[in-house]
Amino acid sequence: MPSDPAGAGLPGAYDALLVLSFGGPEGPEDVMPFLQNVVRGRGVPDERLAEVAEHYQSFGGRSPINDQNRALVAALRDKLDVPVYWGNRNWHPLGEDTVAQMKADGIARAAVFTTSAFAGYSSCRQYLEDIARIAIPGGPELVKLRHFGDHPGFVEAMADRVRDALDKLDLPDGISARLVFTAHSIPSAMAATSPYEQQIRRSAALVSDALGRAEPWDLVWQSRSGPPYVPWLEPDVLDHLRTLDEPVVLVPIGFVSDHMEVVYDLNTEARQLADDLGLPMERAATVGTHPKFVAMVRELMAELQPEACARTCCPAPARTASTRPAHLETS
Repeated sequence: MPSDPAGAGLPGAYDALLVLSFGGPEGPEDVMPFLQNVVRGRGVPDERLAEVAEHYQSFGGRSPINDQNRALVAALRDKLDVPVYWGNRNWHPLGEDTVAQMKADGIARAAVFTTSAFAGYSSCRQYLEDIARIAIPGGPELVKLRHFGDHPGFVEAMADRVRDALDKLDLPDGISARLVFTAHSIPSAMAATSPYEQQIRRSAALVSDALGRAEPWDLVWQSRSGPPYVPWLEPDVLDHLRTLDEPVVLVPIGFVSDHMEVVYDLNTEARQLADDLGLPMERAATVGTHPKFVAMVRELMAELQPEACARTCCPAPARTASTRPAHLETS
């Protein structure tokens, strides 16, 4: 394994693909062990984890993220001519176990597709750290594929999801919906050290352009947690909805699958607020297994252009509750 976990500048093709994701609990008994894995070493008290666990338990203790990753892996296996593996950061199948299996299968060099489109500590830098951590002597060389928030496959898939949501609103002629793009908020200090916000804003603009819309759109944030005195990216999606008086399509551009933060923050909290306000609202689906998104992964592999982040980009945050996500699924 090279010293650079991004594998920058390495030549040659890949003989496998590793889908590397966050992981999530599969049942009620998994919730607390999963959350403890997520915050290990951060000193987060169990009583705070118990609060977050209630969100998972309200969905039967099962996050949607693993099933959606299984579907993505199945779709990729149909389109690729190399084996496709799957591993997680925080729950089974764990990345280190998957890499051990890849070594046993004789895989020499694998592309790594992480389920997050943008830069940022949790969404990129930590995956680079994961790749370095799970690499084993004699195992496959692991090469992280580049950010893809501006790739046409992601943009066009997201635009198709928005079109579906607009159709569901079924608005009268002459009435248009406001697009409200959402992504996971992060502390302002973290945002200042990465291109996270700029990349998301560019991606939202590209989706709006793909839809041929002249109307303005908004970028808002969700899943903020931590002490109120620590600045995070704003406005919050719920606060923003309270300012609107027109039909809305929420577009979760910061996520590639409908995991817990999407279904709780948007399907549950935002939906309830919109109903209370009498605000017509639909939520666009995430890209998931959209054919254009699946084809994009193949194109990223063909580019042979691995991630080449600056070493000063997206540094690790201080390990405090102020940087801990609300539902703990950030990609």
